[in-house]
Amino acid sequence: MGNQELSAKIMVVDDDPDVRDIVERCLKDAGYQVWTFPDGSGVFDAVDEHDIDLAVIDLVLPDMDGLMLTRKLKEHSSVGVIILSGRGETTEKIIGLEVGADDYLAKPFEPRELLARVRSVLRRLGQVAPEAGDTTAFSFEDWRLDVTARTLVSPQGETIELSSGEFNLLRAFVEHPNRVLSRDQLLDLTHANDTPAFDRSVDVRVGRVRRKIEVDPQNPQFIKTIRNGGYMFSAKVTRI
Repeated sequence: MGNQELSAKIMVVDDDPDVRDIVERCLKDAGYQVWTFPDGSGVFDAVDEHDIDLAVIDLVLPDMDGLMLTRKLKEHSSVGVIILSGRGETTEKIIGLEVGADDYLAKPFEPRELLARVRSVLRRLGQVAPEAGDTTAFSFEDWRLDVTARTLVSPQGETIELSSGEFNLLRAFVEHPNRVLSRDQLLDLTHANDTPAFDRSVDVRVGRVRRKIEVDPQNPQFIKTIRNGGYMFSAKVTRI
């Protein structure tokens, strides 16, 4: 594990003290800095005070729904989120992705699997600067996707919040414009193939990105659906 991963700050939000202890011990043994909470109170202060990188959140909390907490965290910050749940239904997973979660892990889970998910999400958060000579930004139709800062700026100059999954997906598209990309290719390009994927995960993220960059998400001009093929980013892209 690299130094950046070792310095990552993680908070665990779960009302079950046994689960909190297991997750905390697992993460601390792996070298992470960890803060734990039995509910959502104090979470936002901790994000601001400690500059939290990743949150592991139980789906069912005493004071608020884990999905609501995830949504609020994503609106409030760029922290990564892994949802824990005793319910493993596909519908719950899809809803989790729709509100901005970066991964979803069903209980009971093996600590090694949790660590693998944590490491994967931290890698996808993209804290490592590009090597010298690499493209640092892309421009399309007056939009600017900055690879170094991991930011998206609209033609009006507004910074658009993106989860790590959304950023990686949009980056894959702008790096391969006007080319049909299958769902499997997009999973590979976004490094989401190192954790178990499930049906519609790419479609959910495409929908979320469309809502942020398309004038009419139901009639997209940038991210086109190619029947029986996947998706294509239909825009002139300039490397900066």
